[in-house]
Amino acid sequence: MRQTVTIVDPLEGARTYEPITFAVEGDLVEPLWWAVREDGKRVLCQRLAAGSGNGRTTFIATISFTGTARLTLDCPCDEGSLADGQRIGELPGREPDCFVRLVTGAFDLELCSGTAQGLGSSKWGIRHFRSTADGFELLPSGNNAIGGFYGPFFTPENGLINPPEHSIVRIEVVERGPVLHHYRMHGTIPDGLLFELKGKSFAIDWRFTHNTPFFQRRYLVDDFQTVINGRSVTNKITVGDEFEGGQGRLVFDRFAAYGGTRYRVGDPYAGELVAMVADTVATSTAGGPKLEEFRAQLADIESAHWDLYWRLFCAWEKVLGEDELRKRLAKVRAVSHVKADLPERAWFIYGRPVDVSAVPHETIFAGPANKTVEYHEESGRAMIWWTSQPSGAFQIVQRRQSGWVNWGTNGENECPELPVGVDIKTAYGFFAERWPQVADQLETPPVITVAAVT
Repeated sequence: MRQTVTIVDPLEGARTYEPITFAVEGDLVEPLWWAVREDGKRVLCQRLAAGSGNGRTTFIATISFTGTARLTLDCPCDEGSLADGQRIGELPGREPDCFVRLVTGAFDLELCSGTAQGLGSSKWGIRHFRSTADGFELLPSGNNAIGGFYGPFFTPENGLINPPEHSIVRIEVVERGPVLHHYRMHGTIPDGLLFELKGKSFAIDWRFTHNTPFFQRRYLVDDFQTVINGRSVTNKITVGDEFEGGQGRLVFDRFAAYGGTRYRVGDPYAGELVAMVADTVATSTAGGPKLEEFRAQLADIESAHWDLYWRLFCAWEKVLGEDELRKRLAKVRAVSHVKADLPERAWFIYGRPVDVSAVPHETIFAGPANKTVEYHEESGRAMIWWTSQPSGAFQIVQRRQSGWVNWGTNGENECPELPVGVDIKTAYGFFAERWPQVADQLETPPVITVAAVT
């Protein structure tokens, strides 16, 4: 009895190496199988441990098609017979904490476990990322990362900033084959100042499939409830994806939300934080080698790495005593909360992509959305995000002077807005002109049915 998989796209347009997961009857123990398309071409299928057993076997494959496609599961495959272009490859990593460097066919990326040294280069997550189509690197220095999460654990309220710089994650291999690499990060969040946020852990699932122009992730965090920006926050986080082009160069110079962007410009909180950094460096009497170290690094405050501003007020770093830390952060919060909602900070409703680097502080705070994009106008490079539930707000930074670009799921004053447990699909490629179509495809997967053929 042969089993046929029918794939139907509810949307118009072509799919490129779309991952499809299907289950067939029978306990098939071989890790790889060939399926055959109607035109006779073979498609590689990888057996998944999850969902297999008790009379059923689950497979994953990636397939390019338009409209409909049909596969017939044919015969087991010997992995040794596969050519390099038929599988996800691995290369030696460039960072000392590299867990795996993958060449998926679409991307060359490096997944790191972090070093907990409190530096930009200490972050866990994706620390190098480039398209194999043009070789353009979005994270050349390794001092920033895709995939960190921040609020509410790493906000001025908590006094503990930047988890990718202060944690080491344990990475579990869930599935590892030529079609799919599925990894799960496990981490413990260092305690900050707020009692209700202490003793929390997290897990992050990452899924990379062969030749697919997007990857998937999901964040799970122990239940919590606290107050940020004067608002109750229950099980919502800030996910931050960072990119770097170098001084004067932006890898992405436009932002848009699906259906139009609702946003406010500028970041009063950032200005207050920088002012407090300058005041602390000049007037704090905390003493000790740690403060002197930060004074030296912040001597040229305009060109200093932005993370240094956060770290000065981080409980983990112990630069300041707890009393001084609380007093200084309370002042920053009080002034920032007022400035954020002054009448002159009007909302804009804009149907075109926003030139973020042209607005004050090169920052916008956008309203709720589940499909967003940052792209480079001249080249057409685009990063597209779909979340299975909308984030209530976004902070988008495109800072030309430093070349730093950020996509963050938070509102004003670091208030986290993305519900824990949502699925995130992130596509990258030359998609600027058709990004809404790509976003729709991320949102709406093909419909798959399996039938036995006698």
